[in-house]
Amino acid sequence: MPRHANVALFIPFNGCPHRCSFCDQRSITGKAYQPTPEDVKSAVTTALDSLKENSIHSEIAFFGGSFTAIDRQYMISLLEATVPFIDRFRGIRISTRPDCIDAEILTLLKTYHVTSIELGAQSMSDTVLTANDRGHTADDVRTASRLIKDFGFELGLQMMTGLYMSTPESDVETARQFITLKPDTVRIYPTIVMKGTRLGDLYKAGVYQPQTLEEAVALCAGLIRLFEAKDARARVIRVGLHDSESLKENMLAGPYHPAFKELCESRIMLEKAYELLKELPQGSYTLRVSPKSRSKMTGNRKGNLIALKEMGYEITVMEDDTMSDLDVEIGEEPSP
Repeated sequence: MPRHANVALFIPFNGCPHRCSFCDQRSITGKAYQPTPEDVKSAVTTALDSLKENSIHSEIAFFGGSFTAIDRQYMISLLEATVPFIDRFRGIRISTRPDCIDAEILTLLKTYHVTSIELGAQSMSDTVLTANDRGHTADDVRTASRLIKDFGFELGLQMMTGLYMSTPESDVETARQFITLKPDTVRIYPTIVMKGTRLGDLYKAGVYQPQTLEEAVALCAGLIRLFEAKDARARVIRVGLHDSESLKENMLAGPYHPAFKELCESRIMLEKAYELLKELPQGSYTLRVSPKSRSKMTGNRKGNLIALKEMGYEITVMEDDTMSDLDVEIGEEPSP
């Protein structure tokens, strides 16, 4: 399969009309510098040297701020900088706020070959959105999503779990409502408490308690399964924040792990294995998995194999290159 990569350019804070309870974007991105058109040209030129023929499967991506809310001429100057290169790429991906999308801006984005628009929705609970100073409503997410789809863009939705005033049940409901909007891609971010944020103040005051790592993994594993079910088919392209020294230096608390998605996928494989085994007699079994999923089936420090052994199942993992990622099948009958 051709290698996909984003040529990512971060625009921290620029364009955001609100300071959400959890937001300390300079720490999350490790950036404070506003890119210029020359920066865009330089980044794209460097990426073309690296990607070569694979660039046509990749995207130029403007992340970090609310792209459609920044100064209009500045936004256009960044898009103009991509024009000499755009025919070498799949298109342009941007991220923005749900309340910064309308027909006029979508028409403009079309002229610059923007193909994918991600909305930082975070929650579909108005109670949670208000409590976290988001400045938009769930209806704004619905309206923007429908417009984006109607204009023929690929729709991406971003959600956060464990926000102030949210519950696991409200997070699952957010995922279910996302699915009704038929997103092409989804990103899931467990809430991390950062220094210098209102959420940090609430945490220090004992008003807000973040999810534990185990709670976040269990919840997000379930969300991944919801999104990637056959009747949903939303591709989960990110789970957890990108690893960075700035993030680790500035976080106060929360379920951060540099390989968070792999922990979730390992949990999914444990659940699938148990679903296959629970009606069978205890004993020794072989489980077949894709070669690239062997470590996920085994689990961190063989945690999945240990958990299954405690349930009475002695497991041998066998690689099968006909298997899809995260799929699990029983390879043979139990030993006598």
